[in-house]
Amino acid sequence: MNAAPGDDGSAPGGAAPQASPAAPRPSTLAAWVLAARPKTLLAAITPVWVGSACAMAVDAFEWLPAVAALVGAMLLQVASNFANDVFDYEKGADTAARLGPARAVAAGWLTPRAMRGGLAVVLALLLLVGAYLVSVAGPVLLLIGAASIVSAVAYTGGPYPLGYHGLGDIFVMIFFGFVAVAGTVYVQAGSVPALAWLSALPVGCLATAILVVNNVRDVETDRVAGKRTLPARFGRRFGVIEYWTLLVVSYAALLHPTLGGATGAFGLLPVATVPLAWRLGRRLSSERGAALNQVLARTALLLFVFGALLGVAIVLGAA
Repeated sequence: MNAAPGDDGSAPGGAAPQASPAAPRPSTLAAWVLAARPKTLLAAITPVWVGSACAMAVDAFEWLPAVAALVGAMLLQVASNFANDVFDYEKGADTAARLGPARAVAAGWLTPRAMRGGLAVVLALLLLVGAYLVSVAGPVLLLIGAASIVSAVAYTGGPYPLGYHGLGDIFVMIFFGFVAVAGTVYVQAGSVPALAWLSALPVGCLATAILVVNNVRDVETDRVAGKRTLPARFGRRFGVIEYWTLLVVSYAALLHPTLGGATGAFGLLPVATVPLAWRLGRRLSSERGAALNQVLARTALLLFVFGALLGVAIVLGAA
C-alpha cells in the first residue's frame, strides 16, 4: 500500500503530470478533497472509538480529549495521504499502470509544491491539537505525537521510506492499532488498562489487512517501482496468507479472557462480521488487478463495522 490504510498507487517523477482521460479534471477544492481520501478516514476513526469505549469502561471518558484524539487521528491520516501523493510521484512510483484511483499530483490536478504546502498546513494543525493533548495528558504525548507525525510522513518520504522497505505492515499495526487505541485511552484516563491493549489487536490487524489488499493488488507495479512490500518480496500468495492470518487473529482476540470477561455475551457482537470477512478473503484469493479496489474498500468497511461493534460490546459489558 502506498499510504496508511486505504491508499491506492499514478506519473513518473521526471515526467510532466498527465491527467487520465478517464478521470476528468476536478475543481481545485474537489482535488484537495480527493487527495485527502475521505474513505481512508475510517481507519483513523475506528481506533479512537474503540479507545474511547475502553475509557468509558473504566469510568474515565472525557469529551474534549476524545474529540481532540479523533481530530488528531484524522489529521494524521490526511497528512499521510498528502505525503504519499507527492512523494510517490517524485519517486516515480505512480505510473500509468497504477490500478487505483487517480492521485492529485500525478494527475496534474495539484502541483508538488501545492501538495507540500497542504501537507505543511495539516502538520501545523496537528501541532495545535497535539499541544492541547500534551497539556491534558503530559509530556508522554509529545513523544507519541512526534513519532506518529514522523512515521506518517516517512511512510513514503525521507531517506528511508517505510513503505518501500516492507515495514508498512508494522507501521500500520503499531500506529493504527496499539498507539491509536491506547493513546486515546491515555489522554482520558491517564493510564492504559489491559482491556485497551487487547482491543487494539484486532483493530490493528484489520487496519493492516487494508494495507495487504493494496499491496497484493499492486504487487507487479510495486516491483517495477522498487517498492519492497511483503507481497513484492515474497509473492502474491504470501500476501493472501497474511490477509487470512490477520482476519483469524482479529476474531480469535475476542476469545481472550481479558476481552471476553470485560464484554461478556456482548463480546460476540463483532462476530456478525464473519460472513463479510469470509467473502473478502475468498475474493482476495481469487481476484486480481482493479477488481481488488472493491475488496480494499470493503475491508475498510469491515474494520469500521467490527470496531463499532467491539466498542458497543465494551460499553455494554461495563454497564
